[in-house]
Amino acid sequence: MTVALTEVPTRDELLEHLVAHRIAGDVATSRENNLGNFRRLAERDVRYLFGIEPDGSWTFTEVLELMASRCGVSRDEAYLEGVDYIDPELTVGRLEALADRLRQAAENRERVVVATGHPTGLLAVHVEVARALAAAGCPLLMPAAGWSYEFQRYGYRHRREIRYVGGVAVVASRGDLNHTHSPRAMVAMLDALRASGEPWPDLVVADHGWAGAAGQAGVDAVGFADSNDPALFVAEAEGKVLVTVPLDDNVQPHLYAPMTAYLLAVAGL
Repeated sequence: MTVALTEVPTRDELLEHLVAHRIAGDVATSRENNLGNFRRLAERDVRYLFGIEPDGSWTFTEVLELMASRCGVSRDEAYLEGVDYIDPELTVGRLEALADRLRQAAENRERVVVATGHPTGLLAVHVEVARALAAAGCPLLMPAAGWSYEFQRYGYRHRREIRYVGGVAVVASRGDLNHTHSPRAMVAMLDALRASGEPWPDLVVADHGWAGAAGQAGVDAVGFADSNDPALFVAEAEGKVLVTVPLDDNVQPHLYAPMTAYLLAVAGL
């Protein structure tokens, strides 16, 4: 079944679409990548914590069990390589939970920050969410525009700068929008709001370190995460992030359109 990108699908149509385009079901993210990142979180590698400071022990086995229950990956520790899985029912279920929180934000005209660390994929989703919330009367906050930081990788210095695209925060370098796991930009945004005397947002809709840092700071945060990004699922389990939607976070952007349409329709936006 083909779902028109401009239409709101039924729940069953969305499930079929997610699997057909590998947003869920058998996804491109490999088992080897998943297991490696589960281990890195268990070892508290800061690059895989997304700004979260876990309270629990979160051993490798515990992370694997969590990801099996909340994302749908295989819980078999002996399954070491090949294709892994995201349960499309879990994707749609958490998408509906996200819609509930967006509806609340719209009804209360909450102050919102929308951000993404995956501009080649999820930016298309976030721009539509930002547009819909703004149309519903939610103030879209855009703090710390132009703030930048530097880091070193492979012996080279890199600079990242906060920019806003369609009301959505991203990090950029020169002419490029960049993929990032870092929580630093969200921390800077919250610091900028505090320094200006403005209240923090009521809600952050994001992914990666943007969502993690907001949740760790105590801000209501909801977001999306791939099967190789366990930090936000850990954060949800500990109550630091309200909703984490499991999906492949880097398919062709236009393929998320039915999912986005369904999300906004369920939210009443």
